[in-house]
Amino acid sequence: MSYPYLSDVIRDLTGIDLPLPIATFGLLVACAIMAGAECLKRELARLYAAGRIGPAHKRVKGDAGVVSEVAVPPQEIVNDLAFVVVLVGVVGARLFHILEHTDQFMADPWSMIFSRSGLSVFGGLILGTVAGVICVRSWKLPIRPLLDAVAPAMMLGYALGRVGCQVSGDGDWGTAANMALKPEWLPTWFWAQTYDNNIFGEVLAAPGVYPTSVYETVMALACFALLWKLRKHQFKSGWLFSVYLVLAGLERLLIEQIRVNPKFALGSVQASQAEIVALALALAGAVGVLLLSRRSGALQAPEAF
Repeated sequence: MSYPYLSDVIRDLTGIDLPLPIATFGLLVACAIMAGAECLKRELARLYAAGRIGPAHKRVKGDAGVVSEVAVPPQEIVNDLAFVVVLVGVVGARLFHILEHTDQFMADPWSMIFSRSGLSVFGGLILGTVAGVICVRSWKLPIRPLLDAVAPAMMLGYALGRVGCQVSGDGDWGTAANMALKPEWLPTWFWAQTYDNNIFGEVLAAPGVYPTSVYETVMALACFALLWKLRKHQFKSGWLFSVYLVLAGLERLLIEQIRVNPKFALGSVQASQAEIVALALALAGAVGVLLLSRRSGALQAPEAF
């Protein structure tokens, strides 16, 4: 069962029909952003206290209109960073979706631009990261330690964001489920769902499709736990973010095997946009892990990059 709006949840739980046109997807994504931001604040506070990251330098305007630069603990810039990254990330997510469906865009561009659906996670990740790096440099913070700090937060946010996909039934589901392959001990809902009352009003034939958003939430939470455990590593800065890229890429490569997405011809190989980007991220992360897998000094000064 899907619950596109908060009113659907209340109706199912209490039988009361309230006019609350609040999208559950947006609500849960907002919760995911707040959880990720809180995770990042805690990690930045730890790194700052340990002397691994220096203060952020922000430009503020005084009462007389004079602009000055003040130094603040890095965790205090998280809200500003999250706002910029999310805003640019949404634009990137929509842009990558359009690039994946150019035929639909050419036929009706405005409906795709302003649609409630059609967001590419990797588009948001790539452009959002670029915007974040620009902000970090403007605050005179080192990039690689910040990327390490944000890695667990990004994975946690992704995991919780996929809950929004699942609850609203936004179309991020898989191919038709093969019930003959289902282990007897596994609950049916974990193998196949029909997403009744999904936000598109699409009818899925029983037994349903693979609930890939559930699988992604489980895998991303496991990846978050691993990244959180590894966050106190003694390798070079940037190593943990490289591990994040490997995990994020492999997770998406796996899930794409049971997802329906447009395929592009790469010579004799057919691959979706998500598979191409996921493979590139995993390879880039693997290179980073190899290059940065050298122990750094236990007592090192705040880094400049």
